Parts: sequence; structure tokens; C-alpha cells
Amino acid sequence: MNRRSFLQSAGAMFSGRSPNWRIFELTTRVEILKPSGATRIWVPEALITDTQFQKTSRNRFECQGGVVKTFRNRKEALGITTAEFPAGAKPVLTVTSRGATRNWAVDLSAPGNQRKLSTAEKNHFLRPTKMLPTDGIVKQKAAGITKNARTDVDKARAIYDWIVENTYRNPKTRGCGIGDIRFMLESGDLGGKCADLNALYVGLARAAGLPARDVYGIRVAGSQIGYKSLGTSSANATKAQHCRAEVYLNAYGWVPVDPADVRKVMLEEAPGHRPLDDEMVKRARTRLFGSWEMNWIAYNSAQDVVLPGSSGPPVHFLMYPQAETAEGRLDCLDPGNFRYEIASREITAVG
Repeated sequence: MNRRSFLQSAGAMFSGRSPNWRIFELTTRVEILKPSGATRIWVPEALITDTQFQKTSRNRFECQGGVVKTFRNRKEALGITTAEFPAGAKPVLTVTSRGATRNWAVDLSAPGNQRKLSTAEKNHFLRPTKMLPTDGIVKQKAAGITKNARTDVDKARAIYDWIVENTYRNPKTRGCGIGDIRFMLESGDLGGKCADLNALYVGLARAAGLPARDVYGIRVAGSQIGYKSLGTSSANATKAQHCRAEVYLNAYGWVPVDPADVRKVMLEEAPGHRPLDDEMVKRARTRLFGSWEMNWIAYNSAQDVVLPGSSGPPVHFLMYPQAETAEGRLDCLDPGNFRYEIASREITAVG
């Protein structure tokens, strides 16, 4: 399909749904600088299932000298492009995702007739994982936070407020963090980045009986609602990964939340280190319980991800490209042996 045909089809795909859809193209290029023997690369794709906030029209790849396969797990909306290169080949993989997003908000003053989760779905989003246990100190903390809550909305709000008021964004955390919530609670060190703070929200929500999930993705454009720290400043999105969270509330369905970004606003919006009673912080705190600005592309909601064909352990989540050589798993945050670039651009549909 040529570019003009794609844009016309994409415009037709989204124009009937809402005038507020924005179409983005996200390109990830991965190169292994020091290959050893057979080499594998795994790249997360944009959501493989449609949602109220994102419609992915296509994921495609370019790969010379390697064999490419795709993996799908619809329960987690997980798509992975994986490439395997023989010894002596130059391992380079490019994955391009195209789709559309629109800002998403749930009106918590207007309960609706939402589709109920099946028992299997509910159990899935209440389950413990390696980094998100729901027993011990996690269950005790959740019980304490929600002890005065009467409804599931009250519980969800109480946990959100507790995260906002008691955690902090640590700029020294590598990447987006790892989300080891038991360690955070047992040590009393409640600092980290989005994959830590929003994981803490999800774990506490599950421990309180609320189905919840992390949603892993990447920022692709600047903020249009006045928060410079919550968007990208250029087409280079290589370090713009961001994890968000959703909680399922009976009368509203899946509700977007992002307490980690409230702490990001507090730390990074000029002049920096804003207090909780700052007006900009209060606006962000109100907005980010129930809405997301969709200058962000979601990848998946998967945890404890087994990389297809890998000889290494599962990854806690798949938000960064991953790679493996005959010498083992590479550090995806180490530019010395694992280089990748992610570029985003907004596309204007033609008509």
C-alpha cells in the first residue's frame, strides 16, 4: 500500500468515529553492535486490539538477513515482532506501527451500563505476578488505605490519593523502573518512575479486590493541555517510554489513571519541585484520575513476558526493545552493545 492510499484508508477508518482522532506513525530501529553467534531481537508492537482510545491500523517490519515472526496474546493486547539472525549477519530490525489515538476520559458522575468482566477476565486482572504480589504487606497496606471506602470508586480514589501523596519521582531510577512493589513497601522507599509508581497502584488495587492493569507504551507528541513534562519535545521518542494504569469499576468499565505523572509534574514542571497544593499540580491530580491525554501510544498490558524463542528468563514487562546473543540477554538500557532509535510523527489524513 502506498503512502497516499494508506492515509486515505486511515482517514476513512477513523473519521466516522470521532473528529478528535490523531494519526501517528511510530518507527523503531534496533541494531546490535556486538553480535555473537545467533542473535534475536524482540520489539513491542502497538496495541493489537482496538480500544476507546487507540486504533492500530498496521504493524509492519523491515529485516535483511534475518527471519521474522510475529507473536500475539490478545488477552494482554500484546504483539511482538521477533527477528532471528544467523552468526555473521548484521542484526538490524525496523518495526513501524501506524494508528490513531484520541483523548480519553470517563465521567465518574454518570454511571453507565458497561460490559461486565467475565469471571475469567476478573480473575486475570486480580492475579498476583512476580513484581505485583497481592498478599502480605501489599494486602495489609491496601486494607489500611481503603478501610473507610464504601464503593469501588472510593477504593480506587483512596489508592490514587495515597500514591500521589506518599510516593516521589526519583530521577536517578534507570529507565522507567522495574515495579518491585513488595520491596518498595517493605523498605519504605516509595520512589521511582512510572513503572514503579503505577505498578504500586495496580498491585494495591488488585489487593483491594479491584481488577487493574498496567498499560505500557510511549509518548509520541507534545502535550496540548499545558504540561511540558508530559510530552515529547521532538520527533525523537527513544527515551519517551511511559507506563500508565487502568482500574475496572463496575458502573464505568475500565477507568484510566496515572498517579505517576502527577509526581512527574511536581518534580519537572518549571520551576520544579512544586508542592501538592500548587495549582498546576492540583489540576493534574484531578485530571489524571479518570482521563489520559493521548499523545501516547499503548503497546500492551503484559507482565512476566516470555520472549518467544528466548533462552533467558521472562521480562517483567515489554516496553523496551529486547535482544539476545549467544552470550545471553543484552541490557536494553546499555547503548554500548544495544542501539535503538524510536521516531514518531503525526500524520494528517488526506481526503
